[in-house]
Amino acid sequence: MNKKFDVYGIGNALVDMEFEVEEKAIKEAEIEKGLMTLVDEARQTHILGILEGIKHKKTSGGSAANTVIAVSQFGGKSFYSCKVAKDELGEFYFKDLLDNGVQTNLHSGNLEEGITGKCMVLITPDGDRTMNTFLGITSNFSTKELVEDEIKNSNYLYIEGYLVASPTGKEACIHAKKLAEANGVKTSISFSDVSMVKYFGEGLKEIIGTGVDLLFCNEAEAYAYTETTDLNEAATALKKIAKAFAITLGPKGALVFDGNEQITVPTHEVKPLDTNGAGDLFAGAVLYGINNGLSYAQAAKLGCRASATLVTQFGARLPKEQAAEIKNNLQL
Repeated sequence: MNKKFDVYGIGNALVDMEFEVEEKAIKEAEIEKGLMTLVDEARQTHILGILEGIKHKKTSGGSAANTVIAVSQFGGKSFYSCKVAKDELGEFYFKDLLDNGVQTNLHSGNLEEGITGKCMVLITPDGDRTMNTFLGITSNFSTKELVEDEIKNSNYLYIEGYLVASPTGKEACIHAKKLAEANGVKTSISFSDVSMVKYFGEGLKEIIGTGVDLLFCNEAEAYAYTETTDLNEAATALKKIAKAFAITLGPKGALVFDGNEQITVPTHEVKPLDTNGAGDLFAGAVLYGINNGLSYAQAAKLGCRASATLVTQFGARLPKEQAAEIKNNLQL
C-alpha cells in the first residue's frame, strides 16, 4: 500500500533570524562560536540589542522543518508536527509551511497563547554559523502535537535530536518512535548538534532505544556519540544502533552506510558563505531519494550537491525552483 507521506517529521518550530556579523560581535556578546546555545528570552533580547541596526532575514526554521521542507521541494510528500504560539511569528510560521507544500498539525484555530520560538543565527565571514535559541512555546512540545494516524500513514518518522533537551519533547520522540515501529513505519533521527550529544547523550540513547533504521549526524557528532576520534571506528560503533546512516563530512562529502555497503560520497569544492541548514538539507535530500527510487549513494550525491549549493548563499533553505533544478540536472 502506498503511504500518504514519505516523511513525518517532529521538531522544534523556530523562526530563524539570520545576521551577517564580524567575529568581534560574537566576542562582544560573549557567545560560544560555532555551537547552538539555548538561551532565555532576556539573554536573547540582550544579544538582539548588541546586533541592533544589522539587517537580517526571517524564515520559518528549526532543523526538522528545514528537512521536511526539503523533502517537499524535491517532490516528496511530508508532514510536520510542531508547536508555535498564537502570535505574529506563529501565524507566519504556519503559513510558510503550507506555502512550501508541507502538511502540519497546526491550524489557525489551535494555536495557544505564548511566544513563538526564535533562533538567532550569526554568520561570520568564515561561513560558520553560531546559533542562540530561545525555544518559547516549542519547549512544551509534547505528545499532544502528534497526529498518530499520519505517523502510521508515513514511510519514515524523522526525529530532530534537539527535542531531547525538553522532557516533554523527549517523551514525544519516544512515543512517536514506538508508534512507528508498531505500525511498520521506518524510524530516522538526526543528532542535530554536537552540544546535544555532549549534554543530552543519555537522553538520545533513550530515544534511540534498540536502534533506528536511519541515522544522520556530522563528523563531530559521530565522534562525540561513539567516544572515538577515528571515522572508521565511529562508523563501526554506529552500525550497532542504526541499520543505515549518513555522516556528513563538510567539504569531504559524506560517508554513507546503506545496510550492506559503506560508501564515501564526494562533494565539489565551493567557498562557503553560510553553513546554516546544510545538514538539514542533506537529510531532506537523502530521505526524498530513498523514498523515490534512488539508492543511498545516489540520494547522498543529491544531498551533497544540494548542500554545496546552499552554503554558497545566505539562508538555511534553497528556493524551490533551485532545488528542482539541482535534482533534474544531477548526473546519477
